[in-house]
Amino acid sequence: MKYHSIPSSLFIKNRAKFTAQMQPKSIAVFNSLDIYPTGADSTMPFEQERNLFYLSGADQEETILLLCPDAYNKKYQEVLFVRETNEHIAIWEGAKLTKEQATSVSGIETVLWLSEFDRVFTELMSEVDTIYLNTNEHYRQAVETQTREDRFIKKTLEQFPAHKRAKSFPILEAIRGVKEPEEIDLMQEACNITEKGFRRLLSFVKPGVWEYEIEAELLHEFVRNRSKGFAYTPIIASGKNANVLHYIENNQQCQSGDLILMDVAAEYANYSSDLTRTIPVNGRFSDRQKAVYNAVLRVKDEATSMLRPGVLWDEYHKEVGKIMTSELLGLGLLDKVAIQNEDPTWPAYKKYFMHGTSHHIGLNTHDYGALKTPMKAGMVFTVEPGIYIPDEGFGIRIEDDVVIQKEGDPFNLMKNIPILADELEDLMNS
Repeated sequence: MKYHSIPSSLFIKNRAKFTAQMQPKSIAVFNSLDIYPTGADSTMPFEQERNLFYLSGADQEETILLLCPDAYNKKYQEVLFVRETNEHIAIWEGAKLTKEQATSVSGIETVLWLSEFDRVFTELMSEVDTIYLNTNEHYRQAVETQTREDRFIKKTLEQFPAHKRAKSFPILEAIRGVKEPEEIDLMQEACNITEKGFRRLLSFVKPGVWEYEIEAELLHEFVRNRSKGFAYTPIIASGKNANVLHYIENNQQCQSGDLILMDVAAEYANYSSDLTRTIPVNGRFSDRQKAVYNAVLRVKDEATSMLRPGVLWDEYHKEVGKIMTSELLGLGLLDKVAIQNEDPTWPAYKKYFMHGTSHHIGLNTHDYGALKTPMKAGMVFTVEPGIYIPDEGFGIRIEDDVVIQKEGDPFNLMKNIPILADELEDLMNS
């Protein structure tokens, strides 16, 4: 891995939080993701299953975590199964985790080779009544590919039909949504790397540059700072492309007078950052562009100040909608008649700001985290309002990542990344 080692104490705490909510006489299993083929002998880069990483720190393929707090044999209360290495694998792929290294990474004393999993699992299933299944129930999931976890669940339910079933997801949604200090430090590092990439761009962007050249500059800066690269597929949308919310082609030339909306950020140690900035190609906003930019910034600042313990996610978004409506009135994009006649299920402001303002962020860019219960200190949210005006050929979005505090305004992990319109102009022309 490119990132610095993470203290195993984080994963020990995470497992303790999970097992504290398990039913008596139960077992939970977490499988790594597959390495997915792209054809011939090529594969996609490996990504670890995030729940397994959260609970163990193991960042290697063909890994299984087993938790059985009431196991009669205490050494089986936590077991990490890893791929057995050999000289051939070491030569062709590089060394894999030894048992001692796996213990150092995870804090799990019992580390066994993967070939021993079926024996141990079958033995422990005779001692428990309930198995926790690691299903993906994230509110935005749309996965069609069968995963290693899916195959394990199918096999297990066929092999042990008499066992009760429980879901790991509700526990993980609750505990992953509130970050430990070590996790916030890792996310801060991801944001710091993102800052380096963005500052690099401010002197690079000029009329005539291509969107993909900007992407390349970012990737260079991210990787040289120990990131694997982008936390998500980068959006580098110049001119009218900014009005396509998930524009990822990044293949157009940037023209003088246009804006570039860049939704781009680095990952670090599997933790995401999520940044959006909108800058002028030629280094100067027009008066109209600056007016819209400052309106979006005001919405972002007011929305940020609302993120506090006890706030409900749905109510927060309704309040942000009211703030945005006021700004759109000021810009002349809405009038009072449009607001009076609006459909309550799709308010008038949605014509220009059609997406949500905030989502959890962490090990996933759209992370696990409770959305139907009051917000808590330690939750990390994006704040990303936008105004999109196809008729005027531009769109503006601004986004930061913030940590909810016990008291006061959230802490902005991106507070050092330039954001004011005048500051951006000064840096681009210095």
